[in-house]
Amino acid sequence: MQITHFGHSCLLLDTGAARLLIDPGAFSKGFESLTGLDAVLVTHQHFDHLDAERLGPLLAANPDARLIVDPGTAGQLAGVAHEVAAPGSSLQVAGATLDVLGGAHAVIHPDIPIVANNAYLVDGTHLHPGDAFTLPTQPVDVLFLPTGAPWLKVSEAVDYLRAVNPRTAVPIHEAVLAMPKMVYGMFEALGPDGTTVRVLDREVATTL
Repeated sequence: MQITHFGHSCLLLDTGAARLLIDPGAFSKGFESLTGLDAVLVTHQHFDHLDAERLGPLLAANPDARLIVDPGTAGQLAGVAHEVAAPGSSLQVAGATLDVLGGAHAVIHPDIPIVANNAYLVDGTHLHPGDAFTLPTQPVDVLFLPTGAPWLKVSEAVDYLRAVNPRTAVPIHEAVLAMPKMVYGMFEALGPDGTTVRVLDREVATTL
């Protein structure tokens, strides 16, 4: 599978059968010119995962792409054709299998309401958890690992990495950090044996 990281939580997954763009948010760039998409997937409603201003032109350039979102994001999409996917569902998208996991965003603070959050498992091998430490129901090859966020402690991210124990961990959700390389080093030092931490160059397709 070819993976292109557009910064923060935004990834293009090209399975060979489907081109899936996940979380085109405000902290990401370079995805705007993409064409030939089969689906745009949104994990949850926060602006760093969905940039409403750039969504319209993106969909216009990809008229055949399905917009698949969590229940919370659906309330922000009046007039925009979309599909709501709930945790526990499994979808076929242009030859790729998309299993929806999760359900709730991680706690930021008790005074901040918890919103819905979908984790997306693509072809049973590549897991994008959104903003939560969602555990898969099966071993996965590649985990897109949240690195820095108001809801995240590095120790929790390390424990999540250990629990999932993927072949490869790709750090994402790093835009809020001044020095993300320091956290990447923690993943490398404290991650499970047999897991490779792979930091992707921006906007460069990489096979994982």
